[in-house]
Amino acid sequence: MAAISREEVAHLARLSRLAVTEEELDRFAGQLDVILQSVARIGDVAAEDIPPTSHSVPLTNVYRDDVVQPSLTQDEALSGAPDAAEGRFRVPRILDEEE
Repeated sequence: MAAISREEVAHLARLSRLAVTEEELDRFAGQLDVILQSVARIGDVAAEDIPPTSHSVPLTNVYRDDVVQPSLTQDEALSGAPDAAEGRFRVPRILDEEE
């Protein structure tokens, strides 16, 4: 694999909207080259008979059936609120509206 050039790093920096110095271009080119070579080696190690996975151990989602259970009425839920209006909790405004 060819080494990543300063121009490619500068292009990536522009795309990422990062301001980098000339010194950083050299340093990042070397670092990115090491990273890309490491990723390429992983591809060489992967065997054909091993399926790609997202996790090292199998994951299974555990779902339960939804069961309707008794709950508070709206009035009961609002009974302990310091302030309520129109069937809802009323809280102090923390953000100003911009017009």
